[in-house]
Amino acid sequence: MIQKLIRMKVWKFLIVLLFFFAACSESYTPRPRGYFRIGFPEKEYVRIPNNYPYSFEIPTYSAIEKDRHNLSEDSWINITIPENKVEVHISYYNLNNQKQTRREALIQFMEDTRRLAYKHSIKADAIDEQIFMNPAESVYGTIYKIKGNAASPIQFFLTDSTKHFLRGAFYIRETPDMDSLKPVINFIEPDIIRMIETTSWN
Repeated sequence: MIQKLIRMKVWKFLIVLLFFFAACSESYTPRPRGYFRIGFPEKEYVRIPNNYPYSFEIPTYSAIEKDRHNLSEDSWINITIPENKVEVHISYYNLNNQKQTRREALIQFMEDTRRLAYKHSIKADAIDEQIFMNPAESVYGTIYKIKGNAASPIQFFLTDSTKHFLRGAFYIRETPDMDSLKPVINFIEPDIIRMIETTSWN
């Protein structure tokens, strides 16, 4: 009788052990990494206040802040969209108030903009340059679209070549990750283009 009980316990132990090893042998398939769904507002635009040497339209879900790194420059501002951790840095130069000639200052600012855009080429997959022209408002410039895991996906400059020079840089205050940031970039890019297309000089 005792031997029968021992045999039964041994069999139970072996069956449990068998199930344990069978469970351990199952292959594990990791789930793909997920991202939070990002909600976007409806697109509406307003023109910025008329107290800058330039003017353009910005989305109603954005705000204007003074550039905290250049408090002495009244015309340097940031267009912010806090919900998406987006900033568009706007810097402005009067070509007539520079130490160089107007032409030399223009060439230098254009080259500085190009150099700052191409600083991102280390992480960029490609950089597309697009010429912009709006003769009706005397606004001309270049747009740099930076593809890949770059901190600044769009940069640009606009000028009338005689007095005004405006530089813009679009930043997302997150670790660059194209998979998660692409929806934000795709949503904000038309707003940047709208700013450029509606730019005029005061």
